[in-house]
Amino acid sequence: MMDKEILLRLGARLRDLRKEKGLTQEALGEKGGFHFSYIGQIERGEKNVALLNLAKIAEALEVDISQLFTYTNVESNEESQADLQEIVHLLEQQSPQQIAMAKNVLKAIFNHK
Repeated sequence: MMDKEILLRLGARLRDLRKEKGLTQEALGEKGGFHFSYIGQIERGEKNVALLNLAKIAEALEVDISQLFTYTNVESNEESQADLQEIVHLLEQQSPQQIAMAKNVLKAIFNHK
């Protein structure tokens, strides 16, 4: 994974958590002891934020720090999440051999080794 992609994922996850809590960048900054522009820079993937600052941000959001790292898709939307859930549901109903075959098909489609 590229450095910029990591920063973008973290920023997007932070933005989602902040919005879930109904906080503005300014309000989150105040709760965590940061300037709102710093929060914006993190959300845009412009800052490589220190681990201790992430802990303060997680505390201000009232979440465990691990929740800042559970984000998997920068451009997450309800439709793609529903599609992924449907795929997982379909796979859960298959045998291990069928799951392995589906995995190989996906690797071939996406040219993944």
